[in-house]
Amino acid sequence: MYFYHNDFRDRSRAVVHWRCRRTPHPLPRSGPESAMNHPKPVDWNPTSWQAKTASQQPVYSDAASVDRVVTELSKLPPLVTSWEVETLKTQLGQAARGETFLLQGGDCAESFDDCDSAAITSKLKILLQMSLVLVHGTKKKVVRVGRIAGQYAKPRSASNESRGDVTLPSYRGDLVNRSGFTSDDRKPDPDLMLRGYERAGLTLNFIRALGEGGFADLHHPEYWDLSFVRDSATAQEYDLIVQNIRDSIQFMEAILDTNMSSVRRAHFYTSHEGLALLYEQCQTRQVPHRTGWYNLSTHLPWIGKRTASIDGAHVEYFRGIRNPIGVKIGGDTSAEQLVALLEVLHPDDEPGRLMLIHRLGAKNVQDKLPALVRAVQSTGKTVLWCCDPMHGNTETLPSGVKTRRFNNILRELTDSFRVHDSLGSILGGVHFELTGEDVTECIGGAGGLDEAGLKRAYRSTVDPRLNYEQALEMAMLIAKHLTT
Repeated sequence: MYFYHNDFRDRSRAVVHWRCRRTPHPLPRSGPESAMNHPKPVDWNPTSWQAKTASQQPVYSDAASVDRVVTELSKLPPLVTSWEVETLKTQLGQAARGETFLLQGGDCAESFDDCDSAAITSKLKILLQMSLVLVHGTKKKVVRVGRIAGQYAKPRSASNESRGDVTLPSYRGDLVNRSGFTSDDRKPDPDLMLRGYERAGLTLNFIRALGEGGFADLHHPEYWDLSFVRDSATAQEYDLIVQNIRDSIQFMEAILDTNMSSVRRAHFYTSHEGLALLYEQCQTRQVPHRTGWYNLSTHLPWIGKRTASIDGAHVEYFRGIRNPIGVKIGGDTSAEQLVALLEVLHPDDEPGRLMLIHRLGAKNVQDKLPALVRAVQSTGKTVLWCCDPMHGNTETLPSGVKTRRFNNILRELTDSFRVHDSLGSILGGVHFELTGEDVTECIGGAGGLDEAGLKRAYRSTVDPRLNYEQALEMAMLIAKHLTT
């Protein structure tokens, strides 16, 4: 019998909240049996993680409800397709070689309440504007990957939260429980996995419609503007970039005597941390005419730093799926650990398969990153290096508010580029927590946001995000660095 462990020090308590049947839930296969091939590796299946210790998992009290939700969710249609997944993998392989550049960004944790057209459109606008700046500056294609349509679960450093004399389970994202501070809110509810699937599907449908329907048309980049940044310090520089691109398109169309229809569309890919393993398992499928298993809840799932144990359930699950995957690594990740992860997760050195996302903190990059880069180089394998300059630079102010400083984020990025360059490595992407909204959560930037200004529009329930203006300024600074 397999036990679904939580990350408790007392393992005897960890086995009581959910247990699998002796025969794990069968998963549906898409397409005829004759089209199926054995997955690689052959000793893996979508439920094999259940034999491992799974940290950061919810403690469900009703096993029958969990079984019902798993069965229902396993029958629902996939959210993405295997050919989208393979196309992204190809493009990430190009980014690893420095031929394209990855821009990955979005909310720290999505909320079900933000599944509305205005919130989704704002996120796409900032990704489009940042990618436009990067394309203009680097003359490279930019791969856009949102932390969207599934970023509903979050790891927590503590299992419980106390307010005064009341202690309740920590909020772990809308996929698990609710942010309100009552016992009912904080009780893990398996039905929320179904709500997460539905919100992700609605979000993806709207994203695809916008991407194909002219919203991303480079003939009209003014569609992407948000009025509250018209007077920002970056607006004038961005407008010049837009005008240069518009002039270039008009010139090419005049010379070729054709309408460049390809610039009317944009492709967006989705990503989220594959934290809640039951949810990921339910959308793991075999598909016709391809070998192996795909996680079809998203294009690019990643393993968080807290769950990257080589013997843990998350690494076990991720080693068997065919998606491109990411792994967050930090300053406490040793060279030996990193090499071991590559052996398990990247045995065939498949182009675009593995992205390493380093999150070190601005003060640690020059000391910690070189050893990690050299460790990967010693294996002879190619990975896509990506910098997450957000998580290592989180601080808590005396007021108790969590924030990040723009200058520290920028310093981590610039130092990371320099280290990779000095070692003959390629930093092929960036990973931001950001929003298209006018929030005040991170200190600094051209707008001069200070500590006192944070209270104006601090909305994140988990971690602080770059706002629209700060994110666009960051893209401009990255583009300038890559062209100098």
